[in-house]
Amino acid sequence: MGVVRTGSAVLANGLRLPYAETGSPTGDPVVFVHAYVESWRYFEAVLGHLPASLHGLAPTQRGHGDADAPEDGYGVEDFAADLVGFMDALGLGSAALVAASSGGLVAQVVASTRPDRVPALVLISSPVHLGDHPAVGAMWKEVAGLEDPLDRAFVEDFVRSTSPASMPDDLVDVLVEESLKAPARVWRETLRGLIRTDARADLGRIAAPTLLVVGSEDELVGDDQDELLAGIPDARLVVYDGVGHGVHLARPGRVVSDVVTFLTDLSLR
Repeated sequence: MGVVRTGSAVLANGLRLPYAETGSPTGDPVVFVHAYVESWRYFEAVLGHLPASLHGLAPTQRGHGDADAPEDGYGVEDFAADLVGFMDALGLGSAALVAASSGGLVAQVVASTRPDRVPALVLISSPVHLGDHPAVGAMWKEVAGLEDPLDRAFVEDFVRSTSPASMPDDLVDVLVEESLKAPARVWRETLRGLIRTDARADLGRIAAPTLLVVGSEDELVGDDQDELLAGIPDARLVVYDGVGHGVHLARPGRVVSDVVTFLTDLSLR
């Protein structure tokens, strides 16, 4: 298991984003993009499995975890700009992006608008459009009325509903604590931005070879994979049998193995 180190980056826009990293700083950079109301801790197990040949970096996005939380700027385009700003702050000209769940929408925007910065893309349990998902619409009705302090039981229900059923209780507790750090306004405005985002028209602009990873039991974004596969010019799909949403939490070792194989194959092209 690799050693996970932590640091913080100050972007050109003044925001401070904490991040975790592992592997050699001279290795090929891989930037991990977490999902809605999460933090880098959701990638901790994945980072621990990364080989030293890769330089893994997982920032926590604005308003989430211990990152700065400005009063506004929680659209997908804002998170995408921060991701490019994070790469700039760390001196990364380009990096493979590995994004989970709704973080996939952020990564899709970066890959389609800044193809020069994204040589490879991995979308794990990623949607292409959340606005027409009934479960997301139902969630919005709850999130729209949230107030601080957040109710822990509500947050735990959310974490469990978007995570593998096999996840142990002690890990659930850690992740609930991370999600509780996002204030109610961030829950509300970030979800509003995600619902409004429809990346389908821009999928054809993604030049990066793309690996799609999804669980066979993923009821939230399983159907989105056909659109991603058809829309992204160079995409391939891997399905994990018997796994639901968030396969990186259920099978971190296998996810890393598949990512490493994918990136290695690209280097041999």
